[in-house]
Amino acid sequence: MIPVQRCAVVTGASSGIGAETARQLARQGCKVYVGARRLERLQALAEEIQGVALTLDVTDTESVRHFVDQLPEAVDILVNNAGGALGLEPVAEMEESHWQRMWDSNVLGLARMSKALYPRLLKASSGVGHLVNIGSIAAHETYAGGAGYTACKHAVKAITETLRVEWLGKPIRITEIDPGLVETEFSLVRFAGDAERAASVYAGMEPLVAADIADAISWVVSRPAHVNIDEIIIKPRAQARAGLVHRN
Repeated sequence: MIPVQRCAVVTGASSGIGAETARQLARQGCKVYVGARRLERLQALAEEIQGVALTLDVTDTESVRHFVDQLPEAVDILVNNAGGALGLEPVAEMEESHWQRMWDSNVLGLARMSKALYPRLLKASSGVGHLVNIGSIAAHETYAGGAGYTACKHAVKAITETLRVEWLGKPIRITEIDPGLVETEFSLVRFAGDAERAASVYAGMEPLVAADIADAISWVVSRPAHVNIDEIIIKPRAQARAGLVHRN
């Protein structure tokens, strides 16, 4: 019997965790649809993995609708990876535009995609769909200057747990992956392109890399259909908490 090829969708796939996840899912035999705003990067990735690149801005409802309209009727895996952090100001110095952009991508974007893909996940060709939300250790703790981002990731955790209740009995698994320090473009974006400041986040220690997180994602989606991995927290050995890191 020829196995059914699963269809996977990865948001925020133009770099970092999203791009590496797309590669690893393709190696598992999935047909991968990658979405992000930077189409040129996406097209190179899609060519590499024999996938499909589609423009996607998760902060724009119309963009989400157009993206989803181009997908197959049956989707097996949705990886909600799009999002990120902006700034590191304390609440008393809050940059409101940063908070609005973070909430629109990390929280509302995730909700938009989950809502839009729900009917297609129900029709998963493998019989069981799988929603994977990329959270953060910031979903479990707070740190000075991180109120906007930690609030977003606490919200992601709340949405993930609520979906397990709302979709209970449906043929959909739901997983949250919560990374610690991962060296990608994350800090470069957070600090508005300040490469020196971004590099200082990882100075004197060995952080995780995108492949470490993608490896966890590819593992959870490959478990038997009756098994749901609710949550995985992944940190580098040198990190105990968000703000507690051993540096050489």
